[in-house]
Amino acid sequence: MKIFIQKIKQSQQSSYPFHEQVNVSELAELDNDIRAIEPVTVDGQAWMDGEDITCDFTIRGTMILPCARTLVDVKYDFDIHTIEQFTTSSYHQEEDVFVINGEILDLTPFIKENILLEVPLRVFADDEQLEANTIQEGNGWTLITEEQQSEKVDPRLEKLQSLLNDNSNEEDSKE
Repeated sequence: MKIFIQKIKQSQQSSYPFHEQVNVSELAELDNDIRAIEPVTVDGQAWMDGEDITCDFTIRGTMILPCARTLVDVKYDFDIHTIEQFTTSSYHQEEDVFVINGEILDLTPFIKENILLEVPLRVFADDEQLEANTIQEGNGWTLITEEQQSEKVDPRLEKLQSLLNDNSNEEDSKE
C-alpha cells in the first residue's frame, strides 16, 4: 500500500484519508502458523507536521490458523489499530520514527509486521468444527466416545460385570 507524500502535503483537510484492500498472502508462505490469509482492509488517515508524517490506521481481516489440539483449520478474525511515525528528514534521530527515502510512503511492511504481531500463540476449534473434521475410524481402530465406553464392557470382564450386576440387584431387593 503506497501513498504519495505529495498527496498528504496537498490534502485540503487536516489529514489525508485512505481506504484500501491489501494482499498480504505471502505471510502464509513464511515460516509461521498462518496457513492462509485473505486480503486485509486498511482504513486510516495520514497527516504531515513539518517533515514528520503520522499514519493512524486500522487493519481488519481473517487468517486461517491450526487448532492447537487437532490441527484443523480455524478462522481467526483480527482488528488491529496502530499509529506509525515517519519523517522525510534524514537527520531525525528518534528510535520509533522511520525515515522515508523518496516520494512514496509504503505502508505494506508495517501492515505485515502488525499482522504477524497479532498471531496468537494458539487457537482452538469449536466443537462443531472438531466433529466435522474428526476421523471416526481407520485401519484397525475406531473412535469411541466416553458415553460409548461406559456402555460397552470389555469382553474379558463380562463375568465380573455380571457379578457386579447380581450384587446390585441383591442390594436393591434388600432395600
